[in-house]
Amino acid sequence: MNLRAGMIGLCAAALFASPTVASAEVGVKGAGVALEARSVPGLEPTTEADAGSPVAAKRPRAETSPKLAEHAVSAVLMDAATGTVLMEKNSHEKLPPASITKIMTMLLTVEALERGQVQLSDRIRTSERAASMGGSQIFLEPGEEMTLDDMMKGIAVASANDASVAVAEYLAGSEAEFVSLMNRRAEELGMRDTHFVNCNGLPAEGHYTSAYDIAIMSRELLKHPQVLRWTSLYEDYLRKNTDRPFWLVNTNKLVRFYPGVDGLKTGFTGSARYCLSATAKKGDFRVIAVVMGEPTSKQRNAEVTQMLDWAFGQYQFVKLYGPGDPVGQVRLDKGDPEKAPVTVRQSVGVLLRRGESKTGIRARVVVSPGAAPKKKGALVGKVVVYRDDQPVSAAPLYLAKDVRRAGWWAMFGRTCRHWLGASD
Repeated sequence: MNLRAGMIGLCAAALFASPTVASAEVGVKGAGVALEARSVPGLEPTTEADAGSPVAAKRPRAETSPKLAEHAVSAVLMDAATGTVLMEKNSHEKLPPASITKIMTMLLTVEALERGQVQLSDRIRTSERAASMGGSQIFLEPGEEMTLDDMMKGIAVASANDASVAVAEYLAGSEAEFVSLMNRRAEELGMRDTHFVNCNGLPAEGHYTSAYDIAIMSRELLKHPQVLRWTSLYEDYLRKNTDRPFWLVNTNKLVRFYPGVDGLKTGFTGSARYCLSATAKKGDFRVIAVVMGEPTSKQRNAEVTQMLDWAFGQYQFVKLYGPGDPVGQVRLDKGDPEKAPVTVRQSVGVLLRRGESKTGIRARVVVSPGAAPKKKGALVGKVVVYRDDQPVSAAPLYLAKDVRRAGWWAMFGRTCRHWLGASD
């Protein structure tokens, strides 16, 4: 009995004296991440954790190719997974984007959906101002109600200016407030060539962006794959069961005529000319092609087709982890469960030239998990991909489940197990 009482006293003392007893696992400086080995053909398996300072991935320099986007005022070709620029032309020139503006409108909407702020089933009432928008529209009438799902379909497929304003007003109370959110999000994403004045891209003084910034916000939008459910549609109907059915045909014809294209957004005004941010995927390799100021829609589609052909012909993407894949486990101070899985929301890997060797590629985890409680989806660190000891890409790590704060009794038992060497 004296021995048992002594052990209980020892555990209790350790519990109160060491509040971070559960924070260390495998890694450096008590990082708290165990990264399981994962075999990838031709790659070094991932087996280590690194709790050092975050490392900024170095991006390869852009290619120059005079044969691509010859008629565009500006253009960018980007790898969606790593953000590597494969080709650029006047990529930071500030130009009117026309309806490509709606990429940011869609981004803020899907982010609100993810936060649970709105639901796709929400019915949005059309204001007189939203109904008064000209240009591309789905002919909403003042007072007409439509679900957010259908509004998004109208924005993504038909480039509806009226639906864009209706959604903006619903999310932020007014278009002006929504535009403030657009500019704030652009700043967060590092879009230094951008300033929005409206949510739909109708001509307005001081409304501009660049091909590079369009690629940045397109890449961010693609981290929410549900958007492809709308942008990949070539045709559909709104108001199906009414006396006013409305046939939608995608303004992005490449969705139908280029294999693998599933988005994202076209644009046209007299000042912007023909613009397009297109994305296509072949295997694990997804690219984003942006052109601005093309003379005709036919020329726009032809030059984006050439850009995509060139990208898929010259490069390959070697994937280590895909969206939702488990990357390892993290221990949160006083967490319940003691270990929680972490995951990524985007493809993680390395971009290589066709025929290039896959040797020397590995991944490390850099974390700062903090203390419980934390919700599923909380940012807890990053996974960094290296090639020959040089960082080439990085992606955020998120908790894959809720972690509650452990109770006193659970912490007491855990402390005892650690002191007695009963746990890893």
